[in-house]
Amino acid sequence: MLRVLIADDQDLFRAGFGLILGAQPDMEVVGEAADGAEAVAAARRLRPDVVLMDVRMPGMNGIEATRRICATTAAKVLVLTMFDLDEYVYDAVRAGASGFLLKDIRRDELAHAVRTVASGEALLAPAATRRLLEDLVRRPAHGVAPRLTARLGALTERERETLKLVAQGLSNAEIAAALVVTEHTVKTHVSRMLTKLDLRDRVQAVVLAYESGLVVPGRSDDGDHTRE
Repeated sequence: MLRVLIADDQDLFRAGFGLILGAQPDMEVVGEAADGAEAVAAARRLRPDVVLMDVRMPGMNGIEATRRICATTAAKVLVLTMFDLDEYVYDAVRAGASGFLLKDIRRDELAHAVRTVASGEALLAPAATRRLLEDLVRRPAHGVAPRLTARLGALTERERETLKLVAQGLSNAEIAAALVVTEHTVKTHVSRMLTKLDLRDRVQAVVLAYESGLVVPGRSDDGDHTRE
């Protein structure tokens, strides 16, 4: 049973999301929070698997709450926003969020998103997410910690290829097709790549790939991929 915490300053959204997720046979809404401070306290107390986190809340906002939750609990954070290019969402991803959704998402998509991040996958498929990640190069440089950039050198050639494809938003099945390997092999490459880079999930890997210049928005490498 997946344990979910809902953090949003609007009662209507909390109630609506609670009804949708509470009706799922494999989910339990274990708590609600109306601001970031409440969300952090509830996450530490209730130990949910997934936290639905609004970005703009009074007091402590969703970005800081996400940072604290990811630093002190094993919960995955799924950020919710009214705007697909909300300038704060990128900061939330940097804080450790495993993805984000628009608040007008369909109920079946919401449940699927919760299951996706709970399983350890990043929510990268929506077009809004891809636009946001590509938009980061147009922002003032945040800078990548030298230790993370240096770790790129520890990746094997195939792990670097996998990272590039992950950064382009491809699923494991699509990566497997591109590299002519099995999905199991792709999962192994992704796991090893995340471990070497000391990253929580694929979203953080995408951010690193773009910020380090390993992947440049609007350009894809179409080199030949051969079976290992």
